[in-house]
Amino acid sequence: MAVTGFWPIYKNLKATLDYADNPDKTTAREYLDDDLYAALSYAENDNKTDRKMYVGGINCSKQNAYAEMIAVQRRFGIRGKVVGYHGIQSFREGEVTPEQAFEIGKATARKMWGDKYQVLVTVHLNTDNLHCHFVVNPVSFKDGTKFQNKIGDHKELRRVSDEICREHGLSVLENSNFYGGNKKDYWRHKSGKKTHRDYLREDVEYCLSFATSPREFDSQLYALGYTLDHVRFSVKAKHWERSVRLANIGFTNEIVQAQLDKNAENRYRLFTLEYRPPYRPKKFPLEDELRKLEFSIDHSHDAATVLVNMIFYIIITVIQIAAELTNVMLLSPDLRAAEKDLKKLIADYHFLQEQDIHTVSDLQVNIEQSRSELLTLERERSDISNRIRRPKSPEDESQNKESRKAISKQMKPVREKLRRAEKILEKFPHLYELLKQEHELEKKARARYKERGR
Repeated sequence: MAVTGFWPIYKNLKATLDYADNPDKTTAREYLDDDLYAALSYAENDNKTDRKMYVGGINCSKQNAYAEMIAVQRRFGIRGKVVGYHGIQSFREGEVTPEQAFEIGKATARKMWGDKYQVLVTVHLNTDNLHCHFVVNPVSFKDGTKFQNKIGDHKELRRVSDEICREHGLSVLENSNFYGGNKKDYWRHKSGKKTHRDYLREDVEYCLSFATSPREFDSQLYALGYTLDHVRFSVKAKHWERSVRLANIGFTNEIVQAQLDKNAENRYRLFTLEYRPPYRPKKFPLEDELRKLEFSIDHSHDAATVLVNMIFYIIITVIQIAAELTNVMLLSPDLRAAEKDLKKLIADYHFLQEQDIHTVSDLQVNIEQSRSELLTLERERSDISNRIRRPKSPEDESQNKESRKAISKQMKPVREKLRRAEKILEKFPHLYELLKQEHELEKKARARYKERGR
């Protein structure tokens, strides 16, 4: 059985090729020269008993894969953000020999990409699970078309891998779904993050753990910031562009009704032995924090006049309060989902404090200053590059190269600063809307709480 993975290479194609074609991982130590063996001895693996390098090229030579791939890209004039693709095919421990893994890897690469693309295939021997690496040139050597990397390609890679494994007598996972969602959800899950559907699913499960009637189920979803459409049996939170049918996340009308009936039958048990009341907020972290700061969240309809750093501070604070206190829950589904980005929000807030940025206007000035500084450095570097092309002497060329290197080093933090400021400017209006949404929900919840207390 082989598990497959596949992802784009955005920066250094050569580094990925070098990693895949790493002698320390693909060659037995007997076949490394003494100096190289000494340099790599720290990573020695006594189980490397094969007597040849497990490196092969499909439509390119294994010795010169990088140069040949770059030549194809230059021939067709295509050098985009994606400079290559990196795939992996990992085998169950002890199921294959290095020779078998190499043959299966080459057969998989040949069938998957061999008609149009160049591929470097290697087997790494430095773990208990033998695994093949594929480095694919995204530009076809035949006609210059680019590999699109769609979800269907990932499915096809798994299908081809399973087919080749069967031909070699290996086991495969039968009847297992690859993925049933959309493209954005697929990549979010691949990076270990949750989607709004995942949070909705958790909230529906929470409501169904105690609701005993459709009315209770509806009211508890509403308390968590959702509106239930009984006709389409779909749910929508404020600011969502589209509603989500509950059936699409595993809760058909029949499943929900069955759980409600089950809870109703066990009403005595629920309300005496294991009673867990639905969430009714008695603490309002956002309202409390606004009162402490003497800050009004809805004093302006124009986000540009709001203090940017204050919005980040408030969001971070209420998310942390909700995470620390078991009896507090944020009412907005979107704000609850923002918890996954807490580290980034904290980093953004520190950046705003370090740069003494308070308003949108301050942020825009900071961005323009960074752009201007970057443009000046780019011009300096370009002038030096021109001098390098026409050096007066070897010493002059060497000095200019050092100067260019120093300027590139100067540009890196400026570019990072600009990128962070631009992202903050882009995300700020959304964060401001999240706080307004949470504030509105808290005011409604407090009004209901006071009404019940009369």
